Amino acid sequence: MKRRDLLKGAAGAAGGVAAATLAAPAIAQDRIEINMVATWGRDFPGLGTGAQRFASRLEAMSDGRMKVNYYAANERVKAFDSFDEVASGNAQMYHAAEYYWKGKHPGFAYFTSVPFGLTYTEMNAWVRFGGGQELWDKLSAEFGLKGLMCGNTGVQMGGWFRKEINSVDDLKGLKMRIPGLGGDVMAKLGASPVSLPGGQIYENLVSGALDATEWVGPWNDEIMKFYEAAKYYYFPGMHEPGAMLAVGTNKKFWDGLSSSDQEIVKAAAATENDMMMSEYNAKNGAALARLVNDHGVEVREFNDDIYDAFGEAADEVFAGVVEHSDLAKEIHESFVVARANIGAWAKLSDQAYVSQRNRVLGL
Repeated sequence: MKRRDLLKGAAGAAGGVAAATLAAPAIAQDRIEINMVATWGRDFPGLGTGAQRFASRLEAMSDGRMKVNYYAANERVKAFDSFDEVASGNAQMYHAAEYYWKGKHPGFAYFTSVPFGLTYTEMNAWVRFGGGQELWDKLSAEFGLKGLMCGNTGVQMGGWFRKEINSVDDLKGLKMRIPGLGGDVMAKLGASPVSLPGGQIYENLVSGALDATEWVGPWNDEIMKFYEAAKYYYFPGMHEPGAMLAVGTNKKFWDGLSSSDQEIVKAAAATENDMMMSEYNAKNGAALARLVNDHGVEVREFNDDIYDAFGEAADEVFAGVVEHSDLAKEIHESFVVARANIGAWAKLSDQAYVSQRNRVLGL
């Protein structure tokens, strides 16, 4: 080999080393660190584990470029301080139920669940193809945020009660943990709604500070041991027919991500939206059987008179929402159109089929 070839090869090798040396810091700089706060306790089944699963999936889907520092409720901030923590930029993401922020703007409630609202499949349809995401973006941007669907718990139970609820009068004076617009409905009927993080419900129910509570459904409610303080378990819940969870992202942080990284976050959130609902559907039935057979829980159905009263009170609540602002009215009207159109199809498809299937099989 000629001397010039040796020199050329050496220069090429040196150039390769230099390129590798320069590339390493570039890769390091491309690393994205995310502080994520949640409104759930660490490892709490479904809600907490779903949020943690999303965080882990985001790291895996980005090949570790996105490093998520996950903080459960009270590990960095209190549960209900998550919104301000992310809106201010102190953290980059939260995982929560958007209706916790209805005090900021009542429109947020629609992006978890509202009385007589949308089921899981209906919510997905509205947000993805009925204009819901665009309205959510418009609302969230006013607070420096960007929201994405990231979980769902499905149709929730009506709640745990210390006494039987046979009439609307039985609701009067009742101290009940129930957030969102559902709590406003109960207030219209004479109850005293209380909004508490999940971790504080049991102690208040056992002490008698609460007369009733709703939470999620059999799987989570069994874990919370509400049956130790209340034996009457009512269904169906008018307040949360498809309670969606969300990942909220600081908008400046979101806008600073590349389009490909934004797509990774969207994909991770969409996957968790499906995974969480699947897990709840898989586990609620067996948990309900244990509550009844092992813990002596009495499952009761709200009668039609009570449900009709729920409906009338919900109309009053919605009337107040649309008066809040033009955006609140826009969100509500979009929701109403989606409920009518998607619900009409669901009545002829899912509902009709399941009703006939269960009739034939004796379920």
